[in-house]
Formats: sequence, C-alpha cells, structure tokens
Amino acid sequence: MACPVHDTVTAPWNDAQRVPLIRLEQVTKRFGAFTAVDRVDLSIYRGEFFALLGPSGCGKTTLMRILAGFEAANEGLVALDGRDMTGIPPNKRPINMMFQSYALFPHLTVAENIAFGLKRSNMPKSEIQGRVEEMLKLVQLTAYPARKPHQISGGQRQRVALARALAKSPKLLLLDEPMAALDKKLRQETQFELMDIQGRTGTTFVIVTHDQEEAMTVASRVAVMDHGRVVQVGTPNRVYEMPKSSFVAGFIGDVNLLEGKVKLQSEGFAALHWADGQNPFFATPVSRLRAGAHCRLAVRPEKIAITAEKPEGPRNVIRGKVHDIAYLGNLSTYHVELATQHIMKVQISNDHRLPQRSFARGDEVWLSWADGAGLILDE
Repeated sequence: MACPVHDTVTAPWNDAQRVPLIRLEQVTKRFGAFTAVDRVDLSIYRGEFFALLGPSGCGKTTLMRILAGFEAANEGLVALDGRDMTGIPPNKRPINMMFQSYALFPHLTVAENIAFGLKRSNMPKSEIQGRVEEMLKLVQLTAYPARKPHQISGGQRQRVALARALAKSPKLLLLDEPMAALDKKLRQETQFELMDIQGRTGTTFVIVTHDQEEAMTVASRVAVMDHGRVVQVGTPNRVYEMPKSSFVAGFIGDVNLLEGKVKLQSEGFAALHWADGQNPFFATPVSRLRAGAHCRLAVRPEKIAITAEKPEGPRNVIRGKVHDIAYLGNLSTYHVELATQHIMKVQISNDHRLPQRSFARGDEVWLSWADGAGLILDE
C-alpha cells in the first residue's frame, strides 16, 4: 500500500512549539437527537495534506462543512490561523472548497470558470488574466482555455475545479471526495497530481474520503473517524502498522482478527489464548493489558508466511487447509481454513512475470509469523 514518506524529525505535529493552522477543540454538532460530530479535538498544520477518513455516516463531511462555515457547531471552538471562526460566514473565511460534483459552470469556458471567483474579489482586473494563465499552467491545461466543461474529460474537469479553488490563494482548501467520479486508473494518476500541486503551492489541503487507499496515498496524516469521533490520528504508515483499535485495523487495509484472552505477558509480547486445544499466539500489545482480559489479535495478511512444511523457529505456527485462492496480478491471496473453522487471509507477492502457484484448493499448509508482526488490541 502506497503512502507518502514524511520526515518525523521536521514534521510540524512533532514540534510542540509549532502553532497549528486549524485548531478544533471539543467540536460537537447535533441534528436533533443525532450527534454527527462528537467532541472532536484536532490540530492541522500549515502545508499539510490532511485526510478525514471513515465510512459513510461517520461525521467526516459534517466536520468539513463546519470548517467551511456551512454548518455551525453546537459546542466547541473552530480556529483558523489563530482566529475564532464562530459566526464568520463561508464567503468571509480564507477557505475554498472543491466539491465532489466540481460545480463548474457549463456555459463558461475553462478560463472563465477559473476567473469567476477572481472577478468577484479585490484583485485588479489587470492581474486576473495573468493569474488564470498561472493556474492553467499549474494544472497542465494551457491547451484548453477556450473549451467548455463538456468538451474535456472528467479528469480535466477536476483539474479546472482545482485551479478555480486555488486561484484566490486560500489558506485552506477543502476537498470533498474529489476523485469519487473517476475510474480507478485515472483516480490513481490524479492522486499523485494532487500531491504534486499541493507540494508546489504549499496550500494546506484537507480531503474527505471513505477510500482508505486514497487517504494513505495522498495524506501526510490521517484522522480516522467512527460514529462522529476521531478514533486515531497519525501518519499513514503509523495508522496502518500501529492501529489503536480493531475498527482502525479493519478499516485500514486487510487484517486477520482473532478473539481470545490474555494469559501471559513477557519480553514485551503478550500471549493470546484464542481457542481450546490450540497454542497461544504471541504479539505486541498496544496498551497495558490486564491478565485474562478479552482482546483481539490483529495480523496483516502480508505478514504471514505460507509453507508446505512446518517451519522451525516461529512461535506463531498453525496448520490449515487452502479454502480459496485469488490471483490479483501483483498479489496472490490465499484463504486458509483452520481446524477451528477460522479463515485466515494470506497475501504473497508475485515477484515473477508468470508466477507458479505453490498451492491449490484443499492443500494442507502451515501458516507462521513473527511475534512482532501482530498486535493485541483491547478493543
């Protein structure tokens, strides 16, 4: 899974002296008896590409609308660049929003769409054309200024919307599921284009998405939301490798989860007894665990080895039978059924052009993984 690399030494969120561009404190939004956003605390720093990630109905879009000023929080503080945004309407905030539909004017050309907001700003008329040309160059549309939206592709329409949103040099750009309408290949290409444009402009981007691969690709940090709350914030690699809960582990990528009780802790690892008559599995606990506590083992499919013979060395070893196989091009995924009827998912990288499948459905196999490859989660 792709994710951007960020220097943990210079990352602003690691510097206690850095002042965040956006500061949310105990932000809550209710619609009648329903709480859409529940006591959210969040800091986003200048120049970040920040992702609000979660399933439908988790509150991420409502939180974005609160930032934009389209919704007012019932409680809490929303501050932008040190200024309380309470009562400030959307058109008075140094924020622009790129909508999922792009909201381009069909009767205007590409250049006219980009210039639309500039003509209603304080920018001198003599400077508008130069700014439009600058934006066209930024999004690589210098060959299409006279075309109407219906005369360009979906990816190009998205870039027009992005250019229009950036034209007024906002302090913050909000992106609401901006790639939802694109096909998978174009979406992947556009993700890297967005990263490049964000890096060149230095504008702070906040993207709302339910697509975990998209968030992991573009974001410097990710806030995972569930039922109106932010349940974890971190860099993509941190959230993927060290999820704080079963929900985060399951939402970010594939994961095997086994329930059991903690019986022993030693040498930095915890032992999870997960089935009668089976040896315990050893893994790293994410928090201090109480002996006998009900917990879950989380281990990623790519961390598991699959072999025909029982391996020597690892403590985490279990026998099973290949239940199903999926060839995904770069990966082969094996679903292995254990004697307990649990299904474990294993992913093997296909390093050769014509991979030879080592196993077939019904084959007896051994699964193994290192103690440090799994986590024991208490929720």
